[in-house]
Amino acid sequence: MSVVPGDLETTRQPPMTVPLRHFVVGVGLLLLGVLIGIGVVFGVTPGDIILAHVHLLLAGWVCITIMGAMTQFVPVWSGTQLHSQRLSTVQLWLVVVGLLGFVASLITGSLLWLPVFGGTMLLGFWTFVYNIGRTLWTLPSYDITERHFGLALGFFLLVTTLGFLLAVDFIRPVFAPLSVSRTNVVQSHATLAVFGAVITTILGALYQLATMFTQTELHGVDVPLRRGEEVGYPVGVVLLASGRLIDSMLVARIGGAFVVVSLLGFSVILGRRLYETQVDWTPMLSRYAVVVPAIALWAVLTLPIWVTDPLARNVLFGASGTVHLLVLGIVGFVVLGTLYHVVPFIIWVHRYSDLLGYEAVPMIDDLYDDRIAAVDFVFLIGGTGLLVAGDLFGLPSTSSAVGGLFVLIGAVLFFTNLVVVIREHSPHSLSDILFSTLATDSDRSAAEPDESVDSR
Repeated sequence: MSVVPGDLETTRQPPMTVPLRHFVVGVGLLLLGVLIGIGVVFGVTPGDIILAHVHLLLAGWVCITIMGAMTQFVPVWSGTQLHSQRLSTVQLWLVVVGLLGFVASLITGSLLWLPVFGGTMLLGFWTFVYNIGRTLWTLPSYDITERHFGLALGFFLLVTTLGFLLAVDFIRPVFAPLSVSRTNVVQSHATLAVFGAVITTILGALYQLATMFTQTELHGVDVPLRRGEEVGYPVGVVLLASGRLIDSMLVARIGGAFVVVSLLGFSVILGRRLYETQVDWTPMLSRYAVVVPAIALWAVLTLPIWVTDPLARNVLFGASGTVHLLVLGIVGFVVLGTLYHVVPFIIWVHRYSDLLGYEAVPMIDDLYDDRIAAVDFVFLIGGTGLLVAGDLFGLPSTSSAVGGLFVLIGAVLFFTNLVVVIREHSPHSLSDILFSTLATDSDRSAAEPDESVDSR
């Protein structure tokens, strides 16, 4: 694998502390979410702990990681300047404070605080959407990754708006006067969150990452599958979410079918990229390899159910028993695999890129410990397998507890590996990355004469 792909405009990236801060905080929320999940298995259920668990994993780990990744790679991939460094830091702490307060309110039953902390999260996510949206707005045209990211930003606006209204509805009726049931709003909110904001972002990123880091190109059947996904998937998400909101079986069925078929087609594209790879196998590609059969299995199980009854509560995220398959097997392994390259990449560029050609420098994939990466992969895939098997085959709760413990161990090892990369190779310490002062629009390098970009 090349050290840095030659077509990346690395001088455009924000200060390294900005994305790394998002990634470190995101993994910390992953560990907290997994711990709470294990507590649920053992019967520790204060307040609405399951809803707290879901928000820590999705709004916390996954969405904060997405925020950091977009902040880093939209300028790099698109060759433009990030609209505001200051906002990229403000967005993180607004979401973190809002999320932790929201989770604490759920667990303690302090429902009066939910709109306050929900509003704080809303402000953080909208700040992120504005900052990345302004950055994308400066581009003269959009490739497939940028188009997916633009759609994802729209989904973020929708899902956070519904989320805030749901938080208010805990203490004051919002939906009753509108003749819309809270259950329907929850289902639409969850659909937009997972299949809209999260998976749309993942698809857009993988079109870039899976070709760039396998050194392959889309060809043959990949091209019509990509065209079908680019139209069918977002249309399907909108129809599925709308059908669930207005309680329309027909609309939800059409939307669900579009979503499943589009994802199945994308799994073929990703599988072909991995099969044709021109580079050595890495932790990044190993984790992407898990995603291909996970998508295929999820799609095969989900399609008949969503065609039959996509409005049932137990099939919100796919066929009954496929929640862990979707969240860990697909979303989780994409995020973990991507971070195994993104974090060393950011540090390598800031620490070693200027030395290239003057002295021996390590490759990007030399920065982390590949032995720890191999062990955490075993624990994560083993834990995910146990959780999925427990869901699908009704295994005793012990298997879920062991699976959750394995996932926790794998996540801790993953976090340890990234911390070692930061400690041994980063010009900034972990505490500096987390707690350094807010980056301002004047904090730019000599290579970046103007970080703020006016709209067209």
